[in-house]
Amino acid sequence: MAKAKSGPLARRPDNSAFKQQRLPAWSPMLTANTVLPFFYFMAVICLLLGIWLLLTVQSVQEIRMDYTDSGACAHCHDLRKNVSNAALICTCKLYFHVDRPLKGDVFFYYGLQNFHQNLRRYMDSRDDAQMVGRKTNLKKPSSYCKPFATNDKGLPIAPCGAVANSIFNDSFKFQYLGSGSSDEPVPLWRKGISWYTDKNIKYRNPQMDNLSLAEVFHGTAPPPYWHRPVYELQTHDAINNGFINEDLIVWMREAAFPNFKKLYGILQRTNKPFESGLPKGNYSVEITYNFPVQYFRGRKQVVLTTLNWFGGPNKFLPIAYLITSCLVLLAAIGLTVVCKE
Repeated sequence: MAKAKSGPLARRPDNSAFKQQRLPAWSPMLTANTVLPFFYFMAVICLLLGIWLLLTVQSVQEIRMDYTDSGACAHCHDLRKNVSNAALICTCKLYFHVDRPLKGDVFFYYGLQNFHQNLRRYMDSRDDAQMVGRKTNLKKPSSYCKPFATNDKGLPIAPCGAVANSIFNDSFKFQYLGSGSSDEPVPLWRKGISWYTDKNIKYRNPQMDNLSLAEVFHGTAPPPYWHRPVYELQTHDAINNGFINEDLIVWMREAAFPNFKKLYGILQRTNKPFESGLPKGNYSVEITYNFPVQYFRGRKQVVLTTLNWFGGPNKFLPIAYLITSCLVLLAAIGLTVVCKE
């Protein structure tokens, strides 16, 4: 019977090619003749990709209109400076002309500038368990919602938190003037503007048990800045209301940057003259001006845009490719000069 190894021999690896590191290996020799062609090739590839993506982005049509304090909306802007005027209704009209037809699907956005939805305290001020329909959280919101968890009378707020309390509540009526003076409403799809997972999984109303929405939310209060309770939000479909109201769902998905736009509606291309998109002509947008921006020095916009496979008019990636191409090309030229010396 062989004796077990002891001492240093016990820690010696087996005499195999793997454990003794005798496996065959290939180590490339980097020379100027192999590296420089790769640099030039990558510079050309990045340049072509940048030009291609830039041309793709430029094919997207976009119209941006700031209505914060311009024209007829200046009166509403001044009216919203005073919190005591919050209950007063103020409307204004924005007129514009479309020089080139916007072909294909046209998306109607509202835009905000200098509104920081990405602040950690703001993002945490919500109760996801309440929004998913748990009745216990409906009557007793999470402590994260403070100071928007209960109102002055001690009633629980639904939906609670700073995110829901600050919902964008301007509304729009889009009209086509054509070449004449008669207004023709531009039909907008107001359904399907939120993410599928948000609408069908993340946000649910409490179990109704043959009760109406008003009875389900009985004993709760709307957020302080809201004009009506959550079950009376403006919608064209009474079924999609409460926590599954799509305007609320779109707002509750916080933006990553202080300047952002959120989807309000999609052009309904079923009837003339909108079958191919927005035709050339004069348009107006009637705005119910509710959302104040003076407190954070913000701006409000109406944005009309088309989309393609690349998305919207974002030039960041094409410019990044072009800059990378220039840097790689400069590095390649520098290495070529050094190697020749």
